[in-house]
Amino acid sequence: MAQPPYDPYGYGAQDPYAQSYSQPPAVQHHYYGQSMPVAPPTNGMATASLVCGLIGFFACGVTSVLAVIFGHVSLGQIKRTGEGGHGMAVTGLILGYLISAGWLIILLFYILGIAMFAASAGSTSTY
Repeated sequence: MAQPPYDPYGYGAQDPYAQSYSQPPAVQHHYYGQSMPVAPPTNGMATASLVCGLIGFFACGVTSVLAVIFGHVSLGQIKRTGEGGHGMAVTGLILGYLISAGWLIILLFYILGIAMFAASAGSTSTY
């Protein structure tokens, strides 16, 4: 015959300090929270304008021309559709114009330097 577990304090089955292992029911809120506002999608041409404008310096101004084109097209699309990316389009435009102008100035000085060197080399005679 099996013996009951040892009970040193004599409480038996009515132990006042016994813990209940049942969990209270989860609190349920009966309201719906406000949903987060959905941001409009970003225009892809605005992203392309920004990327081409950033790469323009390293690509000798070739992609900065694309940045200007993509920037103007994306601003028209953003105005028409209400998409996001206006700041990226404007930044791409500014970078595109600045880098194109910078490379044109560098090219102009380079051509003028070659022309001046050719003129000075042709005018001197060593007779």
